[in-house]
Amino acid sequence: MQRIGSPEKLEEIRKAILEARDPKASSIAICAAPNCHALGNGAVVDAFEKEVKAQGLEGKVRVMATGCLGFCEMGPVVIVNPSNICYVQVGADDAAEIVSQVANGEKPIERLLYADPDTGERVEALDKIPFYREQSRILIGDNARIDPTSLEDYLAIGGYAALSKALFAMTPEAILDEVKESNLRGRGGGGFPAGRKWETTRNAPGEEKYVIVNGHEGEPGAFMDRALFTGNPHLVLEGLIIGARAIGATKGFIYTRHDSPMLLANLNRALEQAREAGLLGNDILGSGFDFDVEVHFDVGIFVSGESSALMRSLEGNMPEPRPKYVRTSVSGVNDMPSNLNNVETWANVPYIINNGVEWFAGMGTEKSNGSKLISLSGSARNIGVVEVEMGTSLKTVVETIGGGVANGKKLKAVHFGGPMGGSIPGDMIDTPLDFDELGKLGAPMGAGALLVIDDETCMVSLTRYFVEFLTKESCGKCTPCREGMRQMLNILNDICSGEGRPGDIERLEEIADTMSVASLCSLGKTAPDPLRSALRYFKAEYEAHINEKKCPAGDCAIEAN
Repeated sequence: MQRIGSPEKLEEIRKAILEARDPKASSIAICAAPNCHALGNGAVVDAFEKEVKAQGLEGKVRVMATGCLGFCEMGPVVIVNPSNICYVQVGADDAAEIVSQVANGEKPIERLLYADPDTGERVEALDKIPFYREQSRILIGDNARIDPTSLEDYLAIGGYAALSKALFAMTPEAILDEVKESNLRGRGGGGFPAGRKWETTRNAPGEEKYVIVNGHEGEPGAFMDRALFTGNPHLVLEGLIIGARAIGATKGFIYTRHDSPMLLANLNRALEQAREAGLLGNDILGSGFDFDVEVHFDVGIFVSGESSALMRSLEGNMPEPRPKYVRTSVSGVNDMPSNLNNVETWANVPYIINNGVEWFAGMGTEKSNGSKLISLSGSARNIGVVEVEMGTSLKTVVETIGGGVANGKKLKAVHFGGPMGGSIPGDMIDTPLDFDELGKLGAPMGAGALLVIDDETCMVSLTRYFVEFLTKESCGKCTPCREGMRQMLNILNDICSGEGRPGDIERLEEIADTMSVASLCSLGKTAPDPLRSALRYFKAEYEAHINEKKCPAGDCAIEAN
């Protein structure tokens, strides 16, 4: 694409892209995310492309390999637009029939439509399927409309309009005020107001300032950031550039996983396209603003996603955390002011700039605005990537969107926040999705990994799983975390194997208290949280293991009752 040197040129190119496309043409969006890729979507995409050619429909029917379409349980998923038909569990052998249906306006192919598991009723429209019906797919909804490797596709849906507005119609101070007033809270776990964080970095003294995308997402069961970033990399990049303008940064970093080849390919292509088009690099859009980005990989351990450890990794050092009194927003990469937000947080920024504070504040609760991405996993019928408005009840997420518990089992609990999160009983799922409300219950939202737990899962064993994970992933730098995790794991191993002793619960609580106070970083401080929530709501299971040598759930090595 030619270099875009002004906002007028950007709109001229956008108009030309739209005029070159037949508004009556149909598109067949095929999920090409890693889950569907594992289910053979590569062969599915090839089959559709061959059928379009074989049926002479080039220019009339477009085949797109898209980012994640969310409904992982039913992949590969195919969405036909503009008719809004959703086909599930599509194979290469189905391509000819679907292409013919699209081209000739025939009735939807019933056997490929979603079937309600209770009634058997087939559902045609995407927004009528229970999994999608209750969602507010603002950030991830565009995945079905674009090829993530195409800058033209992103421009066609209004991409980089927010950047143009931020550069030419707003001052850096106005951008900052807009984000502050929106009350956008960080989606990476802590829920800290993004605007206040940006302001701290902007006002901190330093020769250079940095903005960083935390795309590490290393916790078990978390895959929503990857789904968004892989499916729409330009959205995240646009948010990052706008943030850099507000903060006064001329350099940024994207810190991502070393084991996501599809994400890396799509990201690198987006960066190349943005530089070539003048949307990244020197004199962006002819505004005089210079900003560029480097991509860095994690080193394969969970703690490298912690803010100060991540920044040490960017410097080429071991990803060991620094004491929390050192604020990375003031002294981060190379001891310069550095603003770190996760993928989802940056992706919200273009929408806020385009649509305004009132639009964003109109979603969610008083203190938790906007929407939230959730990776729904565990014993739910419908596993996948979900996006709902803040304030939506967990019951809606688990029972309506998630379809309830699979295999006829009963809901026992839900666990939020990954290995440093917490579990609450199933009878509390009327709780709204809200940073503060969930935090009060001991199940902080974290980045958004929601695990559905059935009645055959042992809460002691689940806690042991999280502790074992964190024991392996701890950097080992500080004694309270390194030794505390090991001793906690030893006690939980004994309890699960029938070797638990009176006083073990008290010993676990003492270790947890020590770690929370004395550990260097948030990993060690919050590592005991799954244990705390389990003892708060499921203490009887621990007592049964220790006193009766029985696992009420029948999930441990000791004989079940």
